[in-house]
Amino acid sequence: MGMKVLKIILWSLFLLVVIAYFYYFLPVWGIPFNGQRQGNPPLTPAWALECWLWEDDVNTSDYIDELLKGYKEHDIPVRTVLLDSPWSVRYNDFEIDTVRYENPEVWFPKLQDEGYRVVLWMTPMVNSFSKDTRIKKDKTWYDNAMEKGFLAKSKSPNEWWKGEGGFIDYSNPKAMEWWRGLQQNVFDLGIDGWKLDGAATLFYSKIGPLPFFYKKTGTGRMSTRTYMDHYYRDEYTYGLTQNPEFLTLSRAIDRGYHPEGFAPIDASPVNWVGDQKHEWVTDKMIQENDDSQKDIALKGVQGFESAISNILSSAKLGYNIVGSDVAGFSGSIIPPRLYIRWAQFSSFCGLFLNGGHGERRLWKRTEQELRIIRKYAWLHTELVPYMYHYVVSAHEGGRKLQTPLTQGKYQYMFGDDFLIAPIYKDSEIRKVVLPEGKWRYFFDDGYVLEGPIELEREFPLDGFPVYIKEGAIVPMDIKRDYTGFGDNDSEGFITVLIYPEGENSFTYYNIETLKKTIISYEAKTNGLMIRFKGGKIPHILKIHSEKTPQAITFDGKVLQQQMWKYDQEQKKIVIRITSHYSNGEYKIDY
Repeated sequence: MGMKVLKIILWSLFLLVVIAYFYYFLPVWGIPFNGQRQGNPPLTPAWALECWLWEDDVNTSDYIDELLKGYKEHDIPVRTVLLDSPWSVRYNDFEIDTVRYENPEVWFPKLQDEGYRVVLWMTPMVNSFSKDTRIKKDKTWYDNAMEKGFLAKSKSPNEWWKGEGGFIDYSNPKAMEWWRGLQQNVFDLGIDGWKLDGAATLFYSKIGPLPFFYKKTGTGRMSTRTYMDHYYRDEYTYGLTQNPEFLTLSRAIDRGYHPEGFAPIDASPVNWVGDQKHEWVTDKMIQENDDSQKDIALKGVQGFESAISNILSSAKLGYNIVGSDVAGFSGSIIPPRLYIRWAQFSSFCGLFLNGGHGERRLWKRTEQELRIIRKYAWLHTELVPYMYHYVVSAHEGGRKLQTPLTQGKYQYMFGDDFLIAPIYKDSEIRKVVLPEGKWRYFFDDGYVLEGPIELEREFPLDGFPVYIKEGAIVPMDIKRDYTGFGDNDSEGFITVLIYPEGENSFTYYNIETLKKTIISYEAKTNGLMIRFKGGKIPHILKIHSEKTPQAITFDGKVLQQQMWKYDQEQKKIVIRITSHYSNGEYKIDY
């Protein structure tokens, strides 16, 4: 009995030590679990809201050229090219490996001349050994940096997934002068951003088996959290001195690690949620396992479901422009239906990041994948004016782009107007919970659903659970006909979808001129008033209406029939106006 009591006392003491360590000691060193230390998100440049493309199997300029040529020939939108590791001679010397990327002084400007933005992968590590770079071993380079005090102090190189090395010391001005001098090699090529991979989380020391989350730097002990903040903030801030539209792509929430978020929100123009496999939870897997295994994608292998969960957790914490690698990062074979569903989900995230391992040349995959993924990539691109509104709103402390809902599994609001219910498993059946209000299925908006309502329906691969709220105003930049909301003749105009209900307004920000236009309406029994106040924009109005208008006036003058039409089949009033107008006031009479 005495031994049993002694064991209980010892276990209790051990638990008290563990609790004290994690909840009292660590916060002293700046590791606040679930802490909120951040400000508002920065102004993400609009180009980053368009589609990104990268691959991680070949990593050469020739292969990137092949990818971009194929995407252009098959009319799949790409704005940003991400070069992941290994692109440098060793980690992180910022010297282009010219065996992989030939003639960088010519190749990089060529990409920019063709309208692409270029983002490069990096970490804060100076390596003595690099697993997959041209120069694998260079202890002299590491030793010189350590001897000069450029790295956080360490008895031996720190292991990380790309080899061994030391952490650049952000607190040492001389170290920063050296580091920025190395980076200038690629800044001079006109790069547009860094992908800041998560090695800063490994900035800690060990005493025995216990990790102590600090290291010694030139200014004394620095905590892991403080170092992470330096890494993410300092690289973003310095990048802006080289390019006013510079950005960083950094991690937000990744599984349960760092529940307060990897990068500070106020230094997070764009975020992704780590590396997932080309997998999801299938109906078959659910049937073969008991209830405890239903969330296997979250509990075990990181797959599509965990990407959705992490993105919504990131949004709840306050990150604004968040996404994941479309179809997942790792693995050799991407299941076609998974690729399609992941792309559809990503079209309603701030970041559409198509890349990682596996075949990304869509024209070498199935015709169905090419057709559907192209459609949703264009839809994401068309929604940039809508998304940019929430870039400004979040920066000013207002509404963010994604807001998780408490009802409906993984459901969230995309802005104020779209309800998204991602299809997270290999099934065409999805249960959707619509809150109070009036809703329309976005891809077949001829009928209204009155909420609150729970429905279960089939969504074939070409469809996706997207519901738009009655009353919405949605500006879109349309250049193609793939999505059905416009065509090639829509280019040069901002297409504005309006679903009149009472009154509403939406602030459109012109990405090129930075002028804003307030689009508002007031619906009455016998008519509709629409106003464009502020910057003048050429626009196409697509107004849902059950009735054919009797007359439409614009700035007090009757619009001629050739300037508008009523689409009886789609129940839409369509009006096309150039920017040459005075007050921008419409009156529609029924």
